[in-house]
Amino acid sequence: MTEPPLPFSAQAVERAAEHIRAGRIVAVPTETVYGLAGDAGSAEAAARIYAAKGRPGFNPLIVHVPGAEEAGRLAVLGDEALALARAFWPGPLTMVLPRRPDAPLAGAVTAGLDTVAIRAPAHRAMRALLAACGRPLAAPSANRSNGISPTRAEHVVASLEEAAPLVLDDGPSAAGLESTIVARLARGWSILRPGPVTDRMLADVVSLTDERPAGITAPGQLARHYAPAKPLRLDATAAREGEWMIGYGAIMGDDTLSAAGDSWEAAARLFDCLHRADASGRAAIAVAPVPRQDVGAAVNDRLARAAAR
Repeated sequence: MTEPPLPFSAQAVERAAEHIRAGRIVAVPTETVYGLAGDAGSAEAAARIYAAKGRPGFNPLIVHVPGAEEAGRLAVLGDEALALARAFWPGPLTMVLPRRPDAPLAGAVTAGLDTVAIRAPAHRAMRALLAACGRPLAAPSANRSNGISPTRAEHVVASLEEAAPLVLDDGPSAAGLESTIVARLARGWSILRPGPVTDRMLADVVSLTDERPAGITAPGQLARHYAPAKPLRLDATAAREGEWMIGYGAIMGDDTLSAAGDSWEAAARLFDCLHRADASGRAAIAVAPVPRQDVGAAVNDRLARAAAR
């Protein structure tokens, strides 16, 4: 029987680490969204993550480490990757890098690819769990595959129920969106998934390209993702009959991403608003337009994938 979420504490972290060391999985907050964590070197833990989420096996997992030194034991970090790590780690940036042949990672974690998606998180709970376990942790979002990402412990419980035997609760995630994912391609760094580290921020450190890799090389590339159960209409200026309206700026509704028209607030509130809309008694959801500048690009990316049918 799944126990109630445990408030963050040293004792709760050690309890979570015991689960990890035994090959089990736990839900843990990060600064982006809540993650479903397991030992990245354990085939058993990876299988449990995929089974709990109902995630397709071709979709790789992000590996979490304390920093660049630990990342270098798993992947080849060139000068540009190190520059990105110095600029944005710990924080919400994931890099897809060449996997070292001797990297102690379960094959399922990288979906059999010769690359690995890796980041150093900033959240105190995930960093404490990494320190307590002393090993890299694979941790996709702690929800059923393609569903709305969890930014609160209660979202995890509602989505995964007994599939997550332990949930660490440290309040709502600050960023509210999954990490930015980048990969080095022939003509520069490609943004595979926009997120809290914006294109302008990245461009101050490395050169960017619109080039895209062939196939799925990182999470967040599926056409339909982050989706509520109800139909979702975008760029709405008013609700239609039977719709729960999520406003932005001057456009009001049953809820709002940001009454002040702040795209960073909208990013932090997006999934929380979608969870409330999906739980409402209305048959459908409408969302007001959000500008695409800076983190607004990531908000619109998630909304477009959530609305895809």
